[in-house]
Amino acid sequence: HHRRPFSVFNRPPPNYPGHVPLTRVERVSLALGSGVIHRPRPDLIAAFAEATSTPYFIPRLRDAMLRSPTGRRILRDRPRLTSSSLNLPRLRSLPPNTVGATYVSWLDREGVSPDTRPAVRYIDDEECAYVMQRYRECHDFYHALTGLPIVREGEVALKAFEWANTGLPMTGLSMFSALTLNRSGKKRFVQTYLPWALRNGWRCEEVINVYWEEELENDVKALRARLGVEQPPDLRDIRRKEREEKRMRRQLEEQQAGGRTA
Repeated sequence: HHRRPFSVFNRPPPNYPGHVPLTRVERVSLALGSGVIHRPRPDLIAAFAEATSTPYFIPRLRDAMLRSPTGRRILRDRPRLTSSSLNLPRLRSLPPNTVGATYVSWLDREGVSPDTRPAVRYIDDEECAYVMQRYRECHDFYHALTGLPIVREGEVALKAFEWANTGLPMTGLSMFSALTLNRSGKKRFVQTYLPWALRNGWRCEEVINVYWEEELENDVKALRARLGVEQPPDLRDIRRKEREEKRMRRQLEEQQAGGRTA
């Protein structure tokens, strides 16, 4: 009895709920198709990340977890980061210096929720699929740890950090969106945030191995020190000051123009 080859017409059963087995041709097509869409769609970005993470990159990240005692516990326990599992009201009651309070205040300031991450569908190995899901759900903790906002400039800087730390291709390719930033944003990225991201991402501990659920009541500065992550300059503050300077320059120019016509 010969096993029929995997094809579009002979698709094997899913390996986990929601899994969509793909042929090699389908996987390449998915990567190319989702990668060339101009308008950013979260579902296509997620599909592109999954299609480009195998066969090498997500197994490498899984192996990094297996080398770490904490990473092995995460793989065994399979925790999920959601607003209910994290109990956001409790986090708001924690002292402001804690990881939990830093995280929830970042969520509140940016107006985002931990419940918006799409489920993994296109990674065949069930354990590797969990690793990708875990990476997605930890993304906002990386934001909170670094203080980077969700504006495009902040996302590009964080993706550069994630690429240096995880090696996932999608995070590296996301850095090209720096080309769409305005002139001052490009300059900041090249001079400040890209060097920060590469330096910190390469030298710090593998952030996929942080058991965030166990860190919530710990001091956030102590966690940064333990991981070897230094915070970059406050991007929201820099952008706010830049806007104020532009407004003041414009007012001054208007006053000068008014004085000349008077």
